[in-house]
Amino acid sequence: MRVLKLTAHGVPQAWLTLQEAVLHYAAGDVRWVAGGRIATFRGGVNARTGQLSCVEVHSIIGTRGHSHVNPFDVVPSLTNAKLFARDRQVCAYCGLRFDESELTREHIVPLAQGGRDHWMNVVTACRACNHRKGNRTPEQARMPLLYAPYVPSLWEDFILRNRRILADQMEFLMAHLPRHSRLHA
Repeated sequence: MRVLKLTAHGVPQAWLTLQEAVLHYAAGDVRWVAGGRIATFRGGVNARTGQLSCVEVHSIIGTRGHSHVNPFDVVPSLTNAKLFARDRQVCAYCGLRFDESELTREHIVPLAQGGRDHWMNVVTACRACNHRKGNRTPEQARMPLLYAPYVPSLWEDFILRNRRILADQMEFLMAHLPRHSRLHA
């Protein structure tokens, strides 16, 4: 189970383990919480007050500080798992949905023709379509793309890189997705 760490202004920063989140609580870095309580940690007894220390960890925490980076300028790292999730495991050429093990990263402009390995030049393809297209462009292979590539936003990236997102975390992230995102619905 992970905690979604945000800046005080609500910009996603990291997925934290419960232990990492407790450190933010203990350091006084947590400015606000959202979502449900997902864990309670009990510590020792305060020598002055006699009270048992207790930290209740919520699924979303807003922490002290702010990002010096414009979240709209962030380009997420490209991995096959995130690419396949962005494209909903649908082949860009035949339109069929496949299991992750049957998918490949397909370069629209092949590397052999000077194409680059970045979000705007890759789509998800099944092995058969990737093999059939080979080192040709979609036009050269007469295999038109069924959808266009795009660079995921920071909020999409947080969804794409965590497979076990709690409902309240997903609701927060989905509320910030761009209209063009394939992650809607």
